Amino acid sequence: MTNSKDNNLLILLGPTGVGKTDISIKLAKKMPDIEIISADSMQIYRYMNIGTAKPNINILNDIKHHMIDIVDPSDNFDVIKYSELAAKIILDVFKRGKIPILAGGSGLYISSIINPLFAGPAKDSEYRKILEEEAKIHGNKYLYDKLSKIDPVSASKIKPNDLRRIIRALEVYKSTGKTISYLQKKASTKNTIFNYQIIGFKRDRENLYQRINLRVDKMIKHGFIEEVKTLRKMGYKEDLNSMQGLGYKQINKHLNGVYTNEEATNLIKIETRHYAKRQMTWFKNKIENIEWIDLDKINENEVISKIENILKYFPKKEGFLKFM
Repeated sequence: MTNSKDNNLLILLGPTGVGKTDISIKLAKKMPDIEIISADSMQIYRYMNIGTAKPNINILNDIKHHMIDIVDPSDNFDVIKYSELAAKIILDVFKRGKIPILAGGSGLYISSIINPLFAGPAKDSEYRKILEEEAKIHGNKYLYDKLSKIDPVSASKIKPNDLRRIIRALEVYKSTGKTISYLQKKASTKNTIFNYQIIGFKRDRENLYQRINLRVDKMIKHGFIEEVKTLRKMGYKEDLNSMQGLGYKQINKHLNGVYTNEEATNLIKIETRHYAKRQMTWFKNKIENIEWIDLDKINENEVISKIENILKYFPKKEGFLKFM
């Protein structure tokens, strides 16, 4: 089965520990045309394997994965860069007649593919300082009124006290001579139309939390602490964004003598459970048209068969993949 004509993108999402990776890998083993695009904000980093729950090297060698191990832990990386790179990869997979599956739990990364962010021109530090001074002297409303005259469409979507967004909109106008609302609309007309479906995996809260606890124990057993020690020896300092990631932050504090091994492990479990709860809230509030599958109520083989049928008889539902 190829995918070149219809450009069908399947998105698999769900909270950490729910079982997304296992399902996507088993699906890819049954359907060799599948290529997996990771939507995980930590798996992009090289050398950070255990704490990010990456598939092992054998699986990565057997099944084509994208957006894993693409930057060093010290590199700056954001959702805009993710969106640009992942979008190009999806197009390339389509072009080669393969089947792209976007799989992960980073809500902002997934949203950036479905509803991409507008990058805009580079920041103008000097002009920002001028606007910030004007706000201090005259108040935020002074800048908001200025924006209302220049770009009433954007002003209607921005709160009068949201100084950061007001300044950004004025900055874009100064840099380009065009309003940010105009540029956003222009970018949206360059959409590539494709068919997509989103499947979300969930479990009973207690079952999910038990899986999270067991996964953290497994990470510690398999060398998570040693992995962080190695990263530190390589010169990656604990104040890096990557090293402040879930789990890495707690292990760093353990290595600094702030927590015992047991305390760090328990904190990772607690914070991971909290993160899973925030993920579910994000998915439900920010992403529409998710078809939820309760993995406590259906066995894995049935899930695989269901997804196979979706890929074979993809719903003719138009979505818009926006490339900037």
